[in-house]
Amino acid sequence: MKKYYLAGLMAAAVLGITALSGCSQQSGSEGTEAASSTAGEDLLSQIQERGEIVVATEGTWAPWTYHDESGALVGYDIEVMEKVAEKLGVEATFVEGEFDGLLAGLDSKRYDVIANGVDITEDRKEKYDFSVPYAYNRTAIIVRADNDEIQSFEDLEGKHTANTITSTYTEVARSYGAEVTGVDDLNQTFELLSSGRIDATLNAEVTYYDYMKQHPDANIKIAALSEDATEAAFPVRKGEETASLLTAINEALAELDESGELTELSEKYFGTDISKN
Repeated sequence: MKKYYLAGLMAAAVLGITALSGCSQQSGSEGTEAASSTAGEDLLSQIQERGEIVVATEGTWAPWTYHDESGALVGYDIEVMEKVAEKLGVEATFVEGEFDGLLAGLDSKRYDVIANGVDITEDRKEKYDFSVPYAYNRTAIIVRADNDEIQSFEDLEGKHTANTITSTYTEVARSYGAEVTGVDDLNQTFELLSSGRIDATLNAEVTYYDYMKQHPDANIKIAALSEDATEAAFPVRKGEETASLLTAINEALAELDESGELTELSEKYFGTDISKN
């Protein structure tokens, strides 16, 4: 399969990297001014000067980004971004918030980048620049176990679904004629589904399997899967200011791909390798 991580990356190093350091985590949805602009400097230079990259994440979407039993912020996105930050020679400071506000926070320069399984779409590419993909997902229609009415995406016509409003799953559901209820996070989505207040929800196939691992008695099933996989990547603001940062992130992801670390993290959190299409 073609390796996207190796395609189109600049060969030259972006900047000298200082000694590697561990990554820190910041909980809560409060804003930060760490990502504000400094005249005459690109964003990568700013990040390296202050010694941290400010990363927006949801923190409630297992196994991508969530809190373990000890309360620590963990997940595939978290560990991948921590390794990227390490290669940049800085710490990753995670700021948590509801998904619908993450892109707005990126626009207002509260964050440098988002690590939250963000799918690349044509609409998003008009406003943001994306790293090379680090994960590939098939979309699942998830219904209650006793629901036999929905067996394909076409069957969503006139049905009620739920997702965060700005997610690509909302766009897909609406494109098939579903009426979408906006929610704050994944747990709320499954609560609505289990209680019969919605007919279905759309999400990543691997997210369903992880949820079932955590809730083996959940009365839900996958009704249908998309044929094509979506591509998850790290979005940054468009412009010359972010060009060197994007190149550095891509180089870091290429190294993690070549070393097998992306595969290891994928198998750790998903039980399979979703880092390749």
